[in-house]
Amino acid sequence: MPYLLTLINGPNMNFSKLGSSNLSVSRVCLGSMTWGLQNNQQDANQQIDYALSQGVNFIDTAEMYAVPPSPDTYGKTEAIIGNWLAANKQKRNDVIIATKIAGAGLPWVRNGGPINGEEVVAAVDASLKRLQTDYIDLYQLHWPNRSTPHFGKHWPNHIQPTAIDAADHQAQMLDILQGLQRCVEAGKIRHCGLSDDTPWGINTYLKLSEQHNLPRMVSIQNEFSLLHAKDWPYLIENCVQEDIAYLPWSPLAGGMLSGKYANGARPEGSRWTFMQRNGIFRDTELAHQAVAAYADLAAHYGYTPAQLALAWCDQVDGVSSTIIGATSMQQLEEDIAAFAMPLSEKAMADIGEVFKRYPAPY
Repeated sequence: MPYLLTLINGPNMNFSKLGSSNLSVSRVCLGSMTWGLQNNQQDANQQIDYALSQGVNFIDTAEMYAVPPSPDTYGKTEAIIGNWLAANKQKRNDVIIATKIAGAGLPWVRNGGPINGEEVVAAVDASLKRLQTDYIDLYQLHWPNRSTPHFGKHWPNHIQPTAIDAADHQAQMLDILQGLQRCVEAGKIRHCGLSDDTPWGINTYLKLSEQHNLPRMVSIQNEFSLLHAKDWPYLIENCVQEDIAYLPWSPLAGGMLSGKYANGARPEGSRWTFMQRNGIFRDTELAHQAVAAYADLAAHYGYTPAQLALAWCDQVDGVSSTIIGATSMQQLEEDIAAFAMPLSEKAMADIGEVFKRYPAPY
């Protein structure tokens, strides 16, 4: 695990350097996208307080949250975090807050238009107001203006890279960087990052930053789990060699790796009982077979299925901090505990055998 530091700031919590930034982040990042729909202010307060007590110093959110996204839930999660920050002002410097600007496609967000430099400045100001803070530690682009192979679109020909006008998109990316620069110079954001992007996206931003002396991307968060490891090894190698922190989101594959959706189960209030923008694309026969096999291994080695999946993710070389989310305190306690439960070489080898059978089950 590159960049692993020996800092301990809570029970068994390790920290990593956030790419080329000067920030040290816990290897557990507290995700927040259920706050404002599945969870209320009190739930969020309890989750934040518990996570901090365990050494977590990294919280990820987005202007788009809560999810599923809607005009009614837009901005609610940032507002909930802002209320916690307002009530805990003395802790602001101890917490690294990451948020994101939504990309194109949501008609209630900037009329569904693409990200540009002017909109970055406006979105940062709006997020600062909701978060009730003077600065954002990590400001990320939630998804690119172009189509990318994420959210079930990673199969051949599901997107058409040959249809992309590279020069046009590079011009858009330069304009975005210039907007981010204005925010950095104003002290509104400290660092910039990507989300749901590709090696070409990473490297183009790095090239433009160097050519024009603009802010450097320090991180990327992409979906990554035992069921969806398409970023290994090529994108993750790119991150390691270019000093970009790699931040997996959905390490439990939308909750599937916890085993709670086995045999067609839909627990009341669970993620899959809510509207899904892209359908429940993870719900395939092969994915369920893989989950069952991993659950058997978890039982054999004394882990819950969720803990096995999270411990595995933490042990993937190149992972910097894993974004977890929970709708109950029991889930949060179980998930955080996984990061103090390293898997043995034998367990990793057995997991690897299952992985070979189901390398891309959805």
